Amino acid sequence: MGLFGRSRSERDSGDAQAAPEGTESTVSSDGGANSADSEVPTVERTQGPWDADDSYPDIARVDLGGLLLPQSDQIRIQVQADPSSGAVSQLSVLTEGSAVQIQPYAAPRKGGMWDEIRQQIVSSINSSGGLVEQVQGPYGTEVRAQVAGAEGKPQPARFCGIDGPRWFVRLVFLGKASRDEQAAQLLDTIVRGMVVVRGDEAMPMGNSIPLRVPQNPESEATVAAAQEAADEASARATRPSITLPARGPEITETR
Repeated sequence: MGLFGRSRSERDSGDAQAAPEGTESTVSSDGGANSADSEVPTVERTQGPWDADDSYPDIARVDLGGLLLPQSDQIRIQVQADPSSGAVSQLSVLTEGSAVQIQPYAAPRKGGMWDEIRQQIVSSINSSGGLVEQVQGPYGTEVRAQVAGAEGKPQPARFCGIDGPRWFVRLVFLGKASRDEQAAQLLDTIVRGMVVVRGDEAMPMGNSIPLRVPQNPESEATVAAAQEAADEASARATRPSITLPARGPEITETR
């Protein structure tokens, strides 16, 4: 699902994917830009998230297709996926009392997507009567707000965005990590260590970069026990999540 063209009810949920229909005419269909934008020089990053073409630290990572996520025995990786195709509709990294939802999107080569999306988030939450403020954080300007949780109860959330070369990553920190910088440190380490695999194929700006259930023996075992994982997830009242549109998802966790 892309960032653009969603219904009003979905926008009012406070989800950062919300945006009015339409894109700027200067952006090409491959998530890049016109001939002038293609000449924008590549900026060398000194920290992650990394692009697949970067020289990034060689550490153990879980292969999720469009994302390579650092492995750690201190986190749980939870995905909601289509049982038939394995396509992931939602990715969350969980620690004790905290979580971050991660979604990569195709973006213009010139960057700057977060500035636009951030204003849409603020406008959407304000229009629905929610509480919202913009502050400076470790990823630049971020949005702190109260959003509807899994059971409709308000919960704090931090919306952050990271612009990369032809990609944009949206982050939503929940639980303790939404307000406590120390509680967010482990999740920040995971985010900074991940690699975005944008690929060279044409993608409209704002379309989600495809993710998949990790292909390794451990993840295959958890896929086989998907119903058990789903029951466990629904039973844990302390597990933070934002209600997002889903189509009969299969919930899978791996460490």
